[in-house]
Amino acid sequence: MRLLPDMALGPLFDAAGVLVLLLLTVLVPVGLMSASLRRHRWSSVVSWAGLLSMGFFSSLLVTTLVRDLLLIVLRIAGWMTPEVVRLSALGVPLLALGVTTLGFVNARRLARVKRVDVPIAGLPQALHGYAIAQVSDIHVGPTIRRPYLNAIVNRVNKLGADAIAVTGDLVDGSVHRLALHTQPLARLSAPDGVFFVTGNHEYYSGADEWIAEVRRLGLTVLMNQHVVRRRAGSALMIAGVADYTAHHFNPSHKSDPRRAAAGAPPDVGVRVLLAHQPRSALDAAEAGFHLQLSGHTHGGQFFPWNLFVPLQQPFVSGLHRVRDMWVYISRGTGYWGPPKRFGAPSEITLVRLVPA
Repeated sequence: MRLLPDMALGPLFDAAGVLVLLLLTVLVPVGLMSASLRRHRWSSVVSWAGLLSMGFFSSLLVTTLVRDLLLIVLRIAGWMTPEVVRLSALGVPLLALGVTTLGFVNARRLARVKRVDVPIAGLPQALHGYAIAQVSDIHVGPTIRRPYLNAIVNRVNKLGADAIAVTGDLVDGSVHRLALHTQPLARLSAPDGVFFVTGNHEYYSGADEWIAEVRRLGLTVLMNQHVVRRRAGSALMIAGVADYTAHHFNPSHKSDPRRAAAGAPPDVGVRVLLAHQPRSALDAAEAGFHLQLSGHTHGGQFFPWNLFVPLQQPFVSGLHRVRDMWVYISRGTGYWGPPKRFGAPSEITLVRLVPA
């Protein structure tokens, strides 16, 4: 109603446009349900089509709204002409297609390494430069499969970090469906260990089964627990909590930073918490942590959804301060839903502890 009449390309084109919109109307919910589609020869194609349609329709909706606002301004200014109306209507689907294509390329390329130095007051000399490689929100599922994860593992291992943290939302789907595709995780290797905490999507996909599977692959799952690692007599604690919403699915998994730190040796010089959602930060700061590593937000993934993240989370991405604690929020190493990233590139993060 907003675009096709203004394009003025004739009834046949209008009919074709209506058919395309009807097809999108069917494919978008298919994309949302793609993680639970039964496996058939055509299910992968349908998943891809549905998720690509989600991304395209989102851009189509946004660009249509922007055009409407622009036309209002032109009408008020007295610059409205039939040619402007027609050309702007033609430009909307072309712009939406361009954004979707660029977003697809950005999403499917291997995440680049982002290096972040975190200044810690009183950091022991032996822990200067201690490095943690963080990956988050990979979302192995309908369009992210074994080769994609394999490339991530190769890049992470080449960083030579002291420890590796996987901060949740690893999967979208059951262990039965995705075990083959998460197998590359078994190759992650770091001197002080590879650690995993649950994200909200693990609870949509069978958290208990995934916790067992991740442990089988050799990762240490931190469920409101911690480990202590030492360097030349200086101690560092790496703790982890279940997802902020875990108690809605399993009351025994309730996220608790104080419990995660309980019983730590008194000589621990640095306390690091792995927590999927940034909104764990206030409790973590009160529990005495120096640094929290989180994900969940995807940095908004693509416009305009980045504008809505602050409605739920205190931060969208990057390094921030909460009282006496730093919190770093990864934009994610994969993507959720549409294979599309625009203005929020994926990342593998190498966090280094440095003296303040």
